[in-house]
Amino acid sequence: MNKMMTSLLSAAVCLALTACTEPSSSHSSPEVAKSADTAVSNNVLLAPFTGPYNGVPAFDKMNLADIKPALEQAMATNLSEIEVIASQSAPATFENTIVALERAGQDLSRVFTYYGILRSNQSSPEFRAIQKEMAPKLSAFSSKITQNEALFSRVKAVYESDELNTLTPEQQRVTWLAYNRFARNGATLNAEDKARYAEINQQLAELHTKFASNVLADEEGYVVFLNQEQLGGLSQSQIDSAAAAAKERGKEGQYAITNSRSSMDPFLTYSTERALREQVWKNYYNRGGNGDEFDNNAVIKQILTLRDERVELLGYDNYAQWRLEDRMAKTPENAMALMNKVWPAAIARVKEEVADMQAIADQQGAAITIEPWDYRFYAEQVRKAKYDLDSNEVKQYLQLDNLREAMFYVAGRLFNFNFTPIAEGSVPVFHEDVKVWDVTDKTTGAHIGLWYLDPYGRKGKRSGAWATTYRSFTSFDGPKTVLSSNNSNFVKAPEGKPTLVSWSDAETFFHEFGHALHFLSANVVYPTSNSGVRDYTEFQSQLLERWLTTDEVINQYLVHAQTGEPMPKALVDKIKRSATFNQGFSTTEYLGSALMDMLYHTTDPAKIDLAKFEQAELARLGMPKEVVMRHRSTHFGHIFSGEGYSAGYYGYLWAEVLTSDAAEAFASSPGGFYDQALADKLVEHLFSVRNAVDPAQAYRLFRGKDADVSALMRDRGFPVPK
Repeated sequence: MNKMMTSLLSAAVCLALTACTEPSSSHSSPEVAKSADTAVSNNVLLAPFTGPYNGVPAFDKMNLADIKPALEQAMATNLSEIEVIASQSAPATFENTIVALERAGQDLSRVFTYYGILRSNQSSPEFRAIQKEMAPKLSAFSSKITQNEALFSRVKAVYESDELNTLTPEQQRVTWLAYNRFARNGATLNAEDKARYAEINQQLAELHTKFASNVLADEEGYVVFLNQEQLGGLSQSQIDSAAAAAKERGKEGQYAITNSRSSMDPFLTYSTERALREQVWKNYYNRGGNGDEFDNNAVIKQILTLRDERVELLGYDNYAQWRLEDRMAKTPENAMALMNKVWPAAIARVKEEVADMQAIADQQGAAITIEPWDYRFYAEQVRKAKYDLDSNEVKQYLQLDNLREAMFYVAGRLFNFNFTPIAEGSVPVFHEDVKVWDVTDKTTGAHIGLWYLDPYGRKGKRSGAWATTYRSFTSFDGPKTVLSSNNSNFVKAPEGKPTLVSWSDAETFFHEFGHALHFLSANVVYPTSNSGVRDYTEFQSQLLERWLTTDEVINQYLVHAQTGEPMPKALVDKIKRSATFNQGFSTTEYLGSALMDMLYHTTDPAKIDLAKFEQAELARLGMPKEVVMRHRSTHFGHIFSGEGYSAGYYGYLWAEVLTSDAAEAFASSPGGFYDQALADKLVEHLFSVRNAVDPAQAYRLFRGKDADVSALMRDRGFPVPK
């Protein structure tokens, strides 16, 4: 789950600070300088968005060659803006310092919109070369801002002034966020330590980029091609999608299982070819760890060492301590305490699940011991035996287009939003698969924003699913409407056939749409209020998953791909009865990653032997041998391709505690999950305010109390701790 170009934001704090410095002097000849100026002035990536809907990105005119000069010019412009703010003779005020920072950096923000598309949706070897070159430059640029003493002095002056008490709550929080961001990123260090801090940031930027590029190389380089005799157990829709994937790769007549979760997961669930299951499993889980030029083990060691040195400069004991200070959890100990409440129940449930699977394998005379590449396959057998529930049968009712319409229905009921498709060609897109909708208020018809959907996997697109914005809502310089986007890697069905997805994929689709609704419902004044608290921002998206199982969605939108008949009640009942099925596996694979993330960032890197650390620590924790981390270390992009989730992957569980508690509130309300009064409170307190209100306070305003872990344990069918 990456949301909002996380690693890019961590590489350049400017988007969070909206700040800049003096342009570097040039020694070019006048003719060269004039030529360069002309090239920059004609650079579409620097131009304000134009066209309908308050302006939209010119994705149809995006050119790879424009990226580097656009970034360089936008950084120079941004730094000039910062110099003006920092060198003012007038005393620092909220308006001339904090608001000025909020207003600065608009050119760079627009360039990053295009950069993010090329990085995540359309990456190529040529782009990766540019990214590798620019990563340290972006980091150096960021350091010039956070280490600008005059600028920090002004921000600090506002933060410590009497004026602060006269500001609105949002203005006070924006001021605190600005001050805290400087203070936590080297602004208080002496000159020598500042220089080393900036140097470390540049080295980390290069390593994060290298880590991500290595993973993408393995995702592209390891594809399993099947022949007709190797398709046992696969449904026709899976076969059709695999054929289309092979054709796209120049292997027409064969069937491709790509090295992405959306391709791997269903293959491991249904394929009767055990040896091929093992091959596909190893391809996926060994990404970045194959001992070749794309191996990430040494990269991880370097990243951990540099992160530890950097926070030591700031006086922290370890990286996690620094990272969690401004999160809901506050300390690594609090995060670990939550995970340790859930972990014993999760691994105990895995033992039960494995016993059930082994029994079926034995009954079938398989003569095997359950291995990780068997888990999904035999779990599906157990599902059929225990609940008479066939995931392939369920999949026939999960058409991607219908799920999208179901999400629109939920958004209409809860948020009063209406989604209208925009005619092709009316708004520029970066790929023919991308579609766009106009989002309006159902009552007033007022335009709220656009929603872009890029649903299918392709070469050059990073794996997984994520949400982002190309423009967030603000009102301090006049209302700016939202440009939001959801991105997935579903395996596209052949022309004329519906794309069918698994129940897990359907939940993910709803999850990412929850992020989009969080963007679209924003009602804040300043850009910084759109920043996120990582162990809270997943709450809104996790909560939206719950509407997938509401009767209104099931009865109207989950219809059979062939017959058009609604999902029968008997099948619905089976799905609901099996809601806690396989929770041992799903919780353990997630928590394995979350625990390892925290261990990596609370352990002295000098004591970490990358070849042994993951295995040794998981063994100490009692990780079942039949389950692996959802993201093994060498491809754990959440924490090593940037810093958005580093020492923060626990945040999904932290947010899930809020989710389970909020879901119980809806379940017990008079109108159930469509109770309008409660939905209004949800939007008012938990969606529209974004980061303008402290998350703990916001949740109490919605619920009237803090959440605890009990609801989560009930949700997963685990014993509730005393």
